[in-house]
Amino acid sequence: MARSKRIQALTQFGLFCGILLFINILANSFYAHLDLTEEKRFTLTHPTRELLRALDDRVYVEVLLGGDFPGGVRRLQQSTREMLDVFRSVNGYIDYQFEDPSEGTPEELRERKTAYLQMGIEPVTLTIKKSGQQTYKAVYPFAIIHYKNRQTVVRLAAAAPPDSDPEKVMDNSVNNLEYALISSIKKLQTNVRSAILFTRGHGELDELQTADWETSLKASYDTDRIRLDSIVHIDPQACKLLVVAKPQTPFSEKEKFILDQYVMNGGKVLWLIDRLNASLDSMRFTQTFVPTDYPLNLEDILFKYGVRIQPDLVVDLDRAKVDLVTGRTGDGKPQFTPVPWMYFPTVSPASDHPIVKSLDKVFLRFCSSIDTIRTKTPVRKTILLRSSKESRLQFSPVELNFEFLKTPDDPSKFNKGGQAVGVLLEGIFPSNYEMRVSADMKRGLDSLGTPFHAQSEPTRMIVISDGDVAANPIQNREKKMYGPLGLNPYVFDRKGTEEKIYANKDLLLNCVEYLIDASGIIEARTRSDRPRKLDITRANEEKTWWQLLNIAVPLLILGLFGFFFNWLRRRRYAS
Repeated sequence: MARSKRIQALTQFGLFCGILLFINILANSFYAHLDLTEEKRFTLTHPTRELLRALDDRVYVEVLLGGDFPGGVRRLQQSTREMLDVFRSVNGYIDYQFEDPSEGTPEELRERKTAYLQMGIEPVTLTIKKSGQQTYKAVYPFAIIHYKNRQTVVRLAAAAPPDSDPEKVMDNSVNNLEYALISSIKKLQTNVRSAILFTRGHGELDELQTADWETSLKASYDTDRIRLDSIVHIDPQACKLLVVAKPQTPFSEKEKFILDQYVMNGGKVLWLIDRLNASLDSMRFTQTFVPTDYPLNLEDILFKYGVRIQPDLVVDLDRAKVDLVTGRTGDGKPQFTPVPWMYFPTVSPASDHPIVKSLDKVFLRFCSSIDTIRTKTPVRKTILLRSSKESRLQFSPVELNFEFLKTPDDPSKFNKGGQAVGVLLEGIFPSNYEMRVSADMKRGLDSLGTPFHAQSEPTRMIVISDGDVAANPIQNREKKMYGPLGLNPYVFDRKGTEEKIYANKDLLLNCVEYLIDASGIIEARTRSDRPRKLDITRANEEKTWWQLLNIAVPLLILGLFGFFFNWLRRRRYAS
């Protein structure tokens, strides 16, 4: 009898172990999770899930974060693994592997480093402190995504400006993982490249001035220039986005009509417009300058679409610096001092819109305020960029000089609040030429077999009141050498000066992607992990209660379990 009970107990124990093993195998084969976070940061956005479901071939992700890392890098490593697991739970075609680039012989390491550099992958040096010793390790916060016969490189860690908070940078990197990975997969999946056209013929920024931006664009799009006076129509299917970057001479009515009907047929436009002709270079010799209006002849068309760029200048206490000559050295060379220049505001995102979500400050030069106007048709206006609360306006005509350096700033005068300098317009736009189509315009449309449209299809456009937001510094025009977009060209590369690279390029790339991409994957950029700070006052007030709860409740549960176990044991053996 005792032998039979022993065999029965061993059998039950074996079955229990077998069930645990089977459950463990199932758990390794399938990934599932329950997202209980308030902001649902572990739940993929709808556009991401739709794109993943549409994959028809294997996507292999080679993550270069294998190995043991401390602190923030380990968090990025784990978050990347979790995100790829979530991707794989949607579509089994997703496969990944973590590689450690530091493993191998010295010769293999050199070859690997050379290959990575050719792909644009550069390591980040990580300082590791352990047992009182400080060591350095090269970290590659990148992933290489392979799809069919194509591959692309994804930077997993957000760019870190020199004065940035490492914790904030890591938070942005983790929050941006979904967007970084899914946008790269989408680029590999797209067979047809969209075309982006820049207008020319009105003194717009040339190819060298927009070289850094266009270099990044060409990874996913085709770019070119177009003269509006040499065409009669722009096909929105052939031109996915039209960029008007800092024009300086007037647009004719024919050119404006071409722009208008492009929008009416669903075309997207990125307007980078300077209202006033103001430049720091104009003050180099005269030390004073009175800016005048650019005669662009675009005021009426922009007004019709819902915005008005005012003839003023936004001045701000939150601003970039310029180098001014403040003396001479012993050998007669000029001595420069960096001083804040109130006409160079560094503006911040004005909303949580995906275009500007988690974006660093943007460097603008002589920008103007933008008013939004009620339109005949439903157009939604979203302020993307705004100056700081310590801003004011200087209306044209105004004399620009350096006299302000003689007296300190009076913060009480910078009291006009944040001024809109970047606006997104979405909806159905009214035509600027409704009820006033000329005979020449009508003949041009008839020759194309295209009817006149008085209202647009649902479309989008963005207006930024500074054309130089897209201009990178030019170091040598003859040799076609240029600096990074977002670098302030008015301070010299000298210790103590400003070396920060602002988020101009990120802003413009986000603008392009939002305007062109109909799938909406940029929605993933809105993901955030909102920190919950401890309420110190409440914690001190409720300290005794929480201590009692954490000590007494476990003991109570243990006591109830012991009582129930003894009661069950006595009942069983008493029978």
